[in-house]
Amino acid sequence: MQLTGYALRMSIFIGEDDVWHHQPLHREIVRRARDAGLAGATVLRGCEGYGIHAMIHTTRLLSMSEDLPVLILIVDREDKIRAFLPELDELIGEGAVLLDEVEVMTAHRTPRP
Repeated sequence: MQLTGYALRMSIFIGEDDVWHHQPLHREIVRRARDAGLAGATVLRGCEGYGIHAMIHTTRLLSMSEDLPVLILIVDREDKIRAFLPELDELIGEGAVLLDEVEVMTAHRTPRP
């Protein structure tokens, strides 16, 4: 499916150490997003951040911190994103979910002969 025009972007902030049935939580979220037929998902690992407890997590060698921030981005039609929210209620204990309207423009490259 090609998605263009206005859509909803869901930004999911969790920790790298968050798990679901002994597997990384971000994998379960991506799997469920795919199973729900959402247009796509991307997982980004942060190098530094803090959350509700204000404890800084960083990749700096001297701090030896773990549980780095993870951001999962999913973009699709608003109805499909909102229908997916109950899945996140089940999965996420601590974290944040942001929703914002975005304009989607896809670029397709024509293969060279």
